[in-house]
Amino acid sequence: MHAFGQILKIEARLYLRDLPTLLSTVGVPALVLVVLGLIPALREPDPLFGGQSFVAYFAPSLLVVTLAMAGLNVLPTVLATYRERGVLRRMATTPASPAALLAAQLVIALVAILASAVLLVLVARLAFGVPLPRHPLGFTAAFMLGTAALLALGLLVAAVARTTKAAQALAVPLFLLTMFLGGVYLPRFLLPDFLVRVGDYTPPGVQALLDAWTGTAPQPLHLVTMAVVALVAGTVAARLFRWE
Repeated sequence: MHAFGQILKIEARLYLRDLPTLLSTVGVPALVLVVLGLIPALREPDPLFGGQSFVAYFAPSLLVVTLAMAGLNVLPTVLATYRERGVLRRMATTPASPAALLAAQLVIALVAILASAVLLVLVARLAFGVPLPRHPLGFTAAFMLGTAALLALGLLVAAVARTTKAAQALAVPLFLLTMFLGGVYLPRFLLPDFLVRVGDYTPPGVQALLDAWTGTAPQPLHLVTMAVVALVAGTVAARLFRWE
C-alpha cells in the first residue's frame, strides 16, 4: 500500500507538470462552453432543442471531450511509453509492482475526469443558467458507466500496443470516432438518424447523459451497453496486457 501511495504521488506530479494535457483534459470542455455561451443566440430557448438553449443541449456532449481525452489519448499513450522505455519491466523487479502503476494511472484519470465534469456543470449553471442534471441518479450511473467503458477501451489499446506510436495509431481513430458520434464535432441534431442511433450505444453513451441531464431517466439498454463494453474490453485487456 505504501508503494502504491508513492507511485501515485509521483505520477500525479508528472501529470500536473504536463500543462497541455492537464488543460486539454480538464479545462477545454468548460472553455468551449464559455465561448459558445458568449453568443447570445445560443443562449435563447429553441423549440428545436425541446425549449432549451443550444448551450444547455450541447453541454452533455462536451463531457465526451474529457472522457475521450483521458481514456483514449492519455492513458494508453502513457502506458505504452512506459512499456517501450522498459519502465514496466524494471518495476516488476521491485516492491512497487507494475500493477500499482496501472492503478495509479486509473486513479489520476478518474480524478481528472471528475474535476472536468464538476467544472463544466458549475460553469454551465453559474454562467449560463443551465439547470443542474435533473436526474442525479441516472446521470451518475450514465457518467460512471460511460467512463468505465472508455477507460476499458483505453486499457485495451495499451494492452496490444507495444510502442507509443502504435498506441497513438490505434487510439487516434477511436478518439476521433468517439468525438464525432458523441456530437462534439457536429451537434447530434445535424447527424443522420442512423449515426445518432449508433452514437447512443457507443461509449460513453452521450444520449444517456443528455437524458439524465434534462430530466429523463436514461434508457436501461444504453446503460447495459456501456456496462457490457466496459466488462468485455476490460477483461480482454487484462488477458492481453504484458509488462514488457
